[in-house]
Amino acid sequence: MSSTGLIRTTTRLRRALGTAGLIFAGLAFALPAGARTLAEVKALGTISMCASPETLPYASDQPGDPGFQVEIGRAIAEGLGLNLSIEWIVPRRRANVVNCDMQLDSVNDVAMNKGRSLLTRPYQKSGVALGVTKGATPVSDYKQLAKDQKVGVMVNSVASVVLGKNGATLTPYAFQNDMVDDLAKGQIYGAAVSIATLSYYIHTKPESGIQLAYAFDSAPELSWEVSVGLRKSDQALVDEVNKVLDKLLSEGTLTRIYAKYGIEHRKP
Repeated sequence: MSSTGLIRTTTRLRRALGTAGLIFAGLAFALPAGARTLAEVKALGTISMCASPETLPYASDQPGDPGFQVEIGRAIAEGLGLNLSIEWIVPRRRANVVNCDMQLDSVNDVAMNKGRSLLTRPYQKSGVALGVTKGATPVSDYKQLAKDQKVGVMVNSVASVVLGKNGATLTPYAFQNDMVDDLAKGQIYGAAVSIATLSYYIHTKPESGIQLAYAFDSAPELSWEVSVGLRKSDQALVDEVNKVLDKLLSEGTLTRIYAKYGIEHRKP
């Protein structure tokens, strides 16, 4: 965890989503150890990925509801003609002491990952969305927010800074669940929440009436593309994974996987 690149990545995600919401960004900040080259995974017949259980819609260790990261990982492994092994990362077992090859939802920033992982082509546009309470008229951009439209934000998050500079009326929260619950109750107009988390909440609780607006697309600090991170692998494996991703994109497989969890596939 002492790697400068890891610190930069962790800081970016923590500040964007808030400390309490960081886990919902998956493990893009993790630093898996011992990744293998294409020849090595082919010889082994297996490729592994890091994932965190109980973080739906991202990942779960429940067979019937594995999460989109696990399903994408399986599709990539199948496309490579390999089996998939999942290394579950829990508080007692840190990512830098396990042996995994792939890291789904890695921030697509070459400089940030230099020296520690190679990145595939980006396959999804991620970031923060504005959840809007039931019955309210959504804004298309955060700059359109009115003074009387209170917006929930995680304390010390980039979202709070971006919105604050724009003069928005903010309500700070320490826990994302509390913020979304208040949004569902209509106690606040909106809330800055990770796109995947908000989409899944709306998907599983349609009665909440919460609406999703991509209101932060114009804020580069709150919008980014994600790739598959292959730590200290070789370009040959990156090229092969890219071929698989190209096929999954063209055939609509990724779109269908995201749709199962109520998430729009926004191609980069």
